[in-house]
Amino acid sequence: MTSREVFIDAALRAIDESRASLDPDYPRFHVAPPAGRLNDPNGLIVIDGVYHVFYQFGPFFPHDKAICWGHATSSDLVHWTTHPPAIPPSDWYDRNGVYSGGAVAHDGKVWLHYTGNVKDAEGRRESYQCAVTTTDFESFPKLKANPLIPGPPAGYTAHLRDPFVAPDGDGFAMYLGGQRADNTGCILVYRSSDLVDWQLDGELTFPDDRYADYGYMWECPNVFRLPDADTGEEFDVLIFCPQGIDPRGDEFRNIFPCGYLVGHLEGSLFTPSGEFTELDGGFEFYAPQVFTAGAGEPEQPPLLMGWLGNASEDDQPSLAEHGWVHVQSVPRDLTLRGGRLHQLPRRIAGEPAGLAIAGTELAGPAQPLPELDGVRSFILDLVVDQREEWSLWLGRPDGAHVTLAFERGVLTVDRSATRYRHGDLRRLAVPDLDRLEVTVVHDRSVTEVFVAGGHTAFSLRSYLDPEEFQVAIAGDAGVAAAAATILE
Repeated sequence: MTSREVFIDAALRAIDESRASLDPDYPRFHVAPPAGRLNDPNGLIVIDGVYHVFYQFGPFFPHDKAICWGHATSSDLVHWTTHPPAIPPSDWYDRNGVYSGGAVAHDGKVWLHYTGNVKDAEGRRESYQCAVTTTDFESFPKLKANPLIPGPPAGYTAHLRDPFVAPDGDGFAMYLGGQRADNTGCILVYRSSDLVDWQLDGELTFPDDRYADYGYMWECPNVFRLPDADTGEEFDVLIFCPQGIDPRGDEFRNIFPCGYLVGHLEGSLFTPSGEFTELDGGFEFYAPQVFTAGAGEPEQPPLLMGWLGNASEDDQPSLAEHGWVHVQSVPRDLTLRGGRLHQLPRRIAGEPAGLAIAGTELAGPAQPLPELDGVRSFILDLVVDQREEWSLWLGRPDGAHVTLAFERGVLTVDRSATRYRHGDLRRLAVPDLDRLEVTVVHDRSVTEVFVAGGHTAFSLRSYLDPEEFQVAIAGDAGVAAAAATILE
C-alpha cells in the first residue's frame, strides 16, 4: 500500500514527463488525462462559478493500473486546468482503486463519496463506500469513519459501487449500483441525516417486474428532477448503466450501454412513464453524471458529462504514440420534451460566425466549408432543408475521414476510414423532419453529433489526419443556415 504523499508525488512526476500535450490529437476543449488513462467522470460540482470535474485517473497506465481521482477545473467549460490527484488509493479500504462516486455540498464543505476497491490474495473483490471532504479543493482528507458502508448487505455481491448522493427531505439519499446474489442488476438506496451514518432502505423498486432481470450489474446511477418543457409537469429522471442487456434494433450496441427512465420517484419506488431509452447512440459513451451545485449558484439546466470510451478499448493511437487515452464528453445541457431527454452542448465561450454556404442549395458534389479548412476544434451548427440524402464529412478526402450520412429518419456514421480500430459503421433513427437542425462538436480526435435540437446524440472517437483537415457537405438538400464557433 502506497502512502498518499508517495502516490501523489509519483503521479505529478508522470504528468511532468507526459508527452500527451504534444499530441496533435490531444483535444483543446474536452477534459482529457494529462497522462495515462481516464474513464468515468466523478464528483461533478459547480462552486462559486467554477466547474470541478473529478474523474477516474490512471496516471501510470498502462504500466501500472492504480486508479485515483483526477481533478480539473474551468470557469467557462472550454479552458481546463489540471490539478494534482484528489483521492489516491492510499488506505486499506481503497488500496486497489478509488472508484467512482459523486459530490454534494453541505455545511460549508463539499463531500465526495466514492467506492474503495479491494482485492484479496485470491483476487476476490471487496467494495467499501467511503468519503472525503474539502473546503478549498486542495486538501481532501478522508473521513476517519471510513468505510461508511463496510461491504455489501446480505443477498448482494461485492459489485456494489458508484455512490450518487442527493438531498432527500431533511437528509440525503445514496443511490448505489449493485448486483444481487443471483447475478441480476439493481440499485440500492441508503439514507442518512449527516452524510456519514448510512442506513439501508432497500432496493429502488418498480411497479412491475420488467426490470427484475435487466442485465447482470447496474452502474453509475443518477437521479434528478426536470420539468417537461412541453407540459410543465415535473418528472424524475433516473440514469443508469445496465451491463449485459441485449441490443434493441440499432440501440444499445456498445460493450456496456447506458440510458434513462423518466417517471416519478416516491420514496424508493420509481414509476416510469415510458421505456428505458439510450442516452447516446454513438460508438463511445458511458458512465454519465450530472453536475450538482453549491449554495447560491444561479439556476441552470442540468448539465451532464460522460466518458467517451469503452472498457477494453484502450489500444488507441494516442496511447501508443503519446501515452494518454480517453476523454470526457463536452458538457451537455439537458431538457425534457415529450418524455425524452434532449442534449445540446453548453454554450458559454465563443460566438458563432456565419458561413458562406448558408442559403445555398446542394446539388450532389461535395462543397467544402472553406472557413473550417485546417480548423480542428469547432462547433458547427447547420439547419438543413431535407429532400433526399445528404452527408457531411470531416477530415481529408484522400486520407482519414468520418462521414455523417443523413437520409429521411436515419443517420449513418462511418468511421472506417479513420485511424481508429474499433467499430466502423453504425446507424440510428433520427426525427424525420423537412427541416433538420444538426450540431457537430469536433475537437481534434473527438466528434459529437446532436440532431433535431438534441433529440438524438451520437459520440465517437475520430482519429483523423492533422494535415489538410477539411469539412464538406454534399447531397440533395438546402442549407438554410450555417454557423461555426472556432475553439482553437
